[in-house]
Amino acid sequence: MGSNKMGWWVTVAVVYSLCALLAMCAGFPAGGRGNGAALQPSFYEATCPPAEMVVRQEVIRALHSDIGFAAGLVRMHFYDCFGCDASILLESTLDNTAERDSPVNNPSLRGFEVVDSAMARLEDACPGVVSCADILAFAARDSVALSGGPRYDVPGGRRDGTVSMASEVPDNIPAPTFNLDQLTRSFAAKGLTQEDMVTLSGAHTIGRAHCTAFSDRLYNFSATGAADPALDPPFLAQLQHACPASGVDPGLVVPMEPRTPYALDTLYYWGVLRNRGLFASDQALLASAPTAAQVRQSAYGS
Repeated sequence: MGSNKMGWWVTVAVVYSLCALLAMCAGFPAGGRGNGAALQPSFYEATCPPAEMVVRQEVIRALHSDIGFAAGLVRMHFYDCFGCDASILLESTLDNTAERDSPVNNPSLRGFEVVDSAMARLEDACPGVVSCADILAFAARDSVALSGGPRYDVPGGRRDGTVSMASEVPDNIPAPTFNLDQLTRSFAAKGLTQEDMVTLSGAHTIGRAHCTAFSDRLYNFSATGAADPALDPPFLAQLQHACPASGVDPGLVVPMEPRTPYALDTLYYWGVLRNRGLFASDQALLASAPTAAQVRQSAYGS
């Protein structure tokens, strides 16, 4: 138990420090509201001192009403941070479908109203100063801390983008059906290693998934008309009960990690080792010796 606890702290710290690093290294799109050429700690200390406090208050308020917002805000930050320009927040128009309405993102993403509430308060306190991209980064950080993870530093100064296109999403977000090679290429395209990839996959320890995202694994894996043979049989039975074959309801959801769905821990990795990864992309982490070794290390801290 002691080594697993140590592994939990190591894994969670790396996972969400890497989220912050991903945001820090992202480019700055032209336009928007940011006013710095580089990200800086305490970016709003002089221009809007309450910025980070307001975001934290709104995240706390949201989690009190629905603890599931924590996973939603972390996931939204990840999906946005292959750009980190808040383009995930922009709404569709008559002549353009935005990222948030891509089938990849909708209906899985949630937490938009939390960012909106924080932005409304900050517009009253400091009009035109705080970017939505920074609010989203701060909200993800606070969600992590409030879910039992560490509180990591997030510099500010991101600029909000003005363009959001659903057509760009499939090529930028790893699909739940990806195998190891596809995952590796997807992360490498963003300058991330296989080690980074396994670490970031640990974010699947909280939150929920729609049955439609993985139903093929239950009933028609690789167009075979049968379930994925890699799935642990008792786990498969649980999933088939929760997600019936006869017309999978798009509104049905299951927890990503059923034992502790709202806590940041290493049970995600424990599940993958026992063939209980929810997505094919989760189970794919065992497909090579190096990635499987990292899964074991993340699960047990040794």
